[in-house]
Amino acid sequence: MTCVDPYRRLLELLAAGASSEQLAHAARESGADATELALRVRETLTEHQRREAELTALFDTASDLARLRDPDAVLRSIVRRARTLLGVDVSYLSLNDEAAGKTYIRVTDGSVSALFQQIVLGMGEGLGGLVAQTARPYATADYFADARFRHTSPIDTGVLEEGLTAILGVPLAIGGKVLGVLYASDRAPREFSTAEVALLSSLANHAAIALDSAHLLDETRRSAAELNAVNATMRRADEAHDRLMDLVLRGGDLPEVAAEVAGVLRGEIAVHDASGDLLAGSVLSFDAPAVASSRGSGRAESTSDIWVCAVRAGQELLGSLTLAGRPELAGADRRLFERAAVVTALLLMLRRSVAQAEDEVRGELLTDLLTAPARNPASLTARARRLGVDLAAPHVVLVAHAPGISRRGLASACARYGDLVGVYAEQVVALAPDGIAAAKVARELQSVVDCPVTVGAAGPVKGPAALAHAYAEAVRCVSTLLAQGREGDGAAMADLGFLGVLLGHHADLPAYVTATLGPVLDYDSRRGTDLVGTLRAYFAAGGNLARAKDELHVHVNTVVQRLDRVSALLGDDWREPERALEIQLALRVDRLSGR
Repeated sequence: MTCVDPYRRLLELLAAGASSEQLAHAARESGADATELALRVRETLTEHQRREAELTALFDTASDLARLRDPDAVLRSIVRRARTLLGVDVSYLSLNDEAAGKTYIRVTDGSVSALFQQIVLGMGEGLGGLVAQTARPYATADYFADARFRHTSPIDTGVLEEGLTAILGVPLAIGGKVLGVLYASDRAPREFSTAEVALLSSLANHAAIALDSAHLLDETRRSAAELNAVNATMRRADEAHDRLMDLVLRGGDLPEVAAEVAGVLRGEIAVHDASGDLLAGSVLSFDAPAVASSRGSGRAESTSDIWVCAVRAGQELLGSLTLAGRPELAGADRRLFERAAVVTALLLMLRRSVAQAEDEVRGELLTDLLTAPARNPASLTARARRLGVDLAAPHVVLVAHAPGISRRGLASACARYGDLVGVYAEQVVALAPDGIAAAKVARELQSVVDCPVTVGAAGPVKGPAALAHAYAEAVRCVSTLLAQGREGDGAAMADLGFLGVLLGHHADLPAYVTATLGPVLDYDSRRGTDLVGTLRAYFAAGGNLARAKDELHVHVNTVVQRLDRVSALLGDDWREPERALEIQLALRVDRLSGR
């Protein structure tokens, strides 16, 4: 039988991975005294194998964590790996809330107690609170018997219900910031070795990095989503702004802009001027305090049920936009609403500029027409035609006077009546269509400007020269009304009686005679009487009946009867001074006409 070297035999057993008991038995049989050395070699190899297994598991864990993107999935994986690597009954993880000064159990693996899973530890309370506060690992073989920890009733009750005894806790930390605590625990007493503390700490370090990365990635995703939403909103706002500007540049007016804004913001829009009058859009209430607030802040302001944005040009208030149907107006839509106010301001300024330019052109035409109508009537007619005014058509010339308002303001109020309105020689002049009544214009203007307006009229006439003459007559008519104390009235020369006859440039004398004596003339014509002659004799006698009957060669009673007939035809007031003067003037004109 071949004798085997006992030392060789021990080496072979080591190479074969024999246990410590097998090595000791072989040493006793061979009588070799290298047992202690072989056992140390065995322990070294065993430790290397354990470390290799731990490192492999740790690398696998790090690889798994690196692939995780969901923070909750990261937490679950951390706790599961911790339980597997250390072979414990329960593993769990708490996350810190710095503001509240607490650490909350977030994820567990192997836990059976609902109360334990809801434990909240204050900083410094229990084992976990101490780890979270100091950022150092702590381990205990018997938690309830360990006086190092500040025991509280909620913590101890939860740990007791879970049945835990041995607990190891290590910090989840990035740099100097503790994110939470990773725990490994058994339901029986157990001494955690230094190697196990180091292993759980290594896992916690990997986990903290992965958790922090997952949080950063999640925040990045949210930020990217928010940025995409903001970009989409900004593109929508830019597109809406471009559409509004295109409307303005294409000559769109306020109703089109209001409709476009209402469509984009999905609400009702009203455009008001500075005084609160509705210019376009829906009929919505005008909130003056909200407009004033928006004017001061430069931003859209909300009330209980509407949004209001002042329409400004610098510090000048041009009007306002009102939005209804949108109680909540997000930041992007609010900015779009404010942009719409800017576009509206631009449109109102353009309208004002166009109106001012047109007023200047119309003012120049009116000045040339009334100053030198005979200089180039064809040119005046052509210029008027370009402004939509046909000088060949009949026009009534109106001259308005109102000391309680500026001439420009009065001219603006008169614009509704005339084809051509302006200020000439300190007078507001309007060329109005035929058929308009001066008295009606005076009444309506007074209700608009809230002060008496006196209106003189002349015409209708055609052509530049006739219009210039009619203007002069309308001015005399206004002067006559004011001289008579008829401020706030309106009239043409024909309405002024004998004063109109005296002051009119081309008075219609036969018409005046007919208007004054018509009923008497008709009666004489039908009956063959001479009431006109009786009136002449009566006025020639100074109203003395005796002298009148001598002039007429009739009885005084006949004169009385004839005058009673005149009263029936002309009215009882024909003897009043002013009326009598008109009748005498008409009798004189009638005689001059040869009748």
